[in-house]
Amino acid sequence: MNRIIGILFAIIVLVSCNSQKVYSDFDISYSKSGGFAPIYENLLIKGNNAHYSFEGQGKKFKQDFKISNEDLKNLDNILSQNNFRKIQEDHKKVYDNVATTINVKKGPNEGSKNDASLILPNYKTNWTNITNAFQEIINNNVKKQ
Repeated sequence: MNRIIGILFAIIVLVSCNSQKVYSDFDISYSKSGGFAPIYENLLIKGNNAHYSFEGQGKKFKQDFKISNEDLKNLDNILSQNNFRKIQEDHKKVYDNVATTINVKKGPNEGSKNDASLILPNYKTNWTNITNAFQEIINNNVKKQ
């Protein structure tokens, strides 16, 4: 009996550890979180596989989908054209703001930026172009319920 319980416990631990892997093993991530009525939105891309999750406004949703090479190339071009690596963050304190964070772990645009304290005015257009590219991927691929 103890052996069965031990085996079941080991399986539960392995499954729970593996379910978090999607949140740490990615090439590109886009996430939005915070606000007065907090939301949590994530788009994680690894190769041509994408994982989307949303929680907030009384909804909870997850979806996996394939992202085309063309969409990945377009995203990389938008990151390059808008100088993702050179975007500068403001460091003023902003409270109850929905913050957007973008992480790129490989390639010429490798870096991490977020607008939790806003983006300096000279880079706002660049930041908006980049965030719009991610939203377009979400809008074109995610079938929200």
